[in-house]
Amino acid sequence: MVRPKKIPQRMCVGCGEMKEKRALIRVVRTPDGQVVLDTTGKKSGRGAYLCPNHQCLNKAVKAKRLEKALRHPVAPEIIETLLTQIGDG
Repeated sequence: MVRPKKIPQRMCVGCGEMKEKRALIRVVRTPDGQVVLDTTGKKSGRGAYLCPNHQCLNKAVKAKRLEKALRHPVAPEIIETLLTQIGDG
């Protein structure tokens, strides 16, 4: 009997909903302390996931959920990059 393949689920730090990992944007705090976008989903470090919409990003930034999830302050440049990536998507 063939089992269906499990689809990894992750929680959005903005809205708190569980969604497919591939449908979310991953932000990573690397071991050397940089906060970067992870387009591959495979970079090492502490990750946080966001839905690709402005409401979730705004909630995550306003309540500092992104910073809490990464345990590190997030630079405004990273937030701007997220906004432009969401705008394109």
